[in-house]
Amino acid sequence: MLSAIGYRLSAKRMSHLTEPFQYEFFRHGILVATLVGALCGMVGVSIILRRMSYIGHGLSHSVFGGAVVSYLMQWNFYLGAGLWGFLSALLINATAKRRNIGGDAAIGIVTTASFALGVALISKTRKFSRNFEAALFGNILGVTRQDILVIAAVTAVVALAIFFGYKQLLFATFDPELARVYGVPTHWVDTGFALAATIVASMNVVGVTLIAAAIVIPPTTARLLTKSFGRLLILSTAIGAACGFFGMFLSYQYDIASGAAIVLLSAAVFAAVYAATTFKRAIAVRRHVVPAPEPRTARAPRPELASAMIGQDDHLFD
Repeated sequence: MLSAIGYRLSAKRMSHLTEPFQYEFFRHGILVATLVGALCGMVGVSIILRRMSYIGHGLSHSVFGGAVVSYLMQWNFYLGAGLWGFLSALLINATAKRRNIGGDAAIGIVTTASFALGVALISKTRKFSRNFEAALFGNILGVTRQDILVIAAVTAVVALAIFFGYKQLLFATFDPELARVYGVPTHWVDTGFALAATIVASMNVVGVTLIAAAIVIPPTTARLLTKSFGRLLILSTAIGAACGFFGMFLSYQYDIASGAAIVLLSAAVFAAVYAATTFKRAIAVRRHVVPAPEPRTARAPRPELASAMIGQDDHLFD
């Protein structure tokens, strides 16, 4: 009798988990959420290690202006918003080259002006369509096959770029000045292009108001768990993909915005990892086995070892 009741309860629980997969929109949504989570996790590693989090936040708002212009001019959304993001990255770079203008000021001026232009155009035309709402807050259940193909393509391109340029990325992240001497491109504008592509591909899923968190939280969480650059990339990608996958379930079950569900789950995972690592360190202190504190930046290699560094292991946080 008890076994029959237990079987029915487990069957009901399993049915509750598999029920959403009966709907095509949910299958599309969970695929896109997983891809976007993995993409943001990959790109976010370089962003946080190079202290570019503010650039990610700014470019996400800047791209919104391009999305509004593309809609009103009836251009292709991805082409218009992507081009706008790339131009914003170039404009920020050009503005920041002035000695009396800091990089953070240039980001604030360009990105907020672009976002304000989008808001002004919406207020002028008196139109606030579902496209604008999706760009601001995300609408993962409304993704089309074109959205899936674009996100999959951007994810594949970024993954291949990281795979083939892994050692150069490693070198440029931890010693940009010496890397520049050896011909490795180190300027943040290169990363800005990949970041803009990520934002454009993901904005309809997470929304520009939350996409910066989706880019920053997974790699920050992974950074608490490993000292290796390679493992950091893998962990960050896995955490982002998992948060996207399970965040979609939360969005469906509790009827909340997909972007908010993904970011809240990511924040909860970060809080849990932070608490666990803090507790582990406290236990180590009590046992008088204190691990060496992690430096905020890697030690700069000697110039004669720079070439060798590109071919060495990625364990940089000694």
